[in-house]
Amino acid sequence: MSAVNINMNNFQSEVLNSGKKVLLDFWAPWCGPCRMIAPILEEIAAERADIKVGKINVDESPELAARFGVSSIPMLVVMEDGRIVNQAIGARPKAAILSLL
Repeated sequence: MSAVNINMNNFQSEVLNSGKKVLLDFWAPWCGPCRMIAPILEEIAAERADIKVGKINVDESPELAARFGVSSIPMLVVMEDGRIVNQAIGARPKAAILSLL
């Protein structure tokens, strides 16, 4: 599966009601480190059927960015059963991203 674009319209169904652990990537197209980790997140989405990878563009969904207190991007948030279980700020190698899960 590939990463899913998340916004206010589908946040409830794709994240809160997903039934899987969700790795959220808060990003923006102008953010260099965000572009660096994008292929890694797509790889993880393709390799791990047990999780869902969601991408939230902070420019298009400022209300979600505010809800999660995003002050710096990229910001990765791991959610399970509707609650945050882990999070990290900044670009990371694949192994470090997988360790968040």
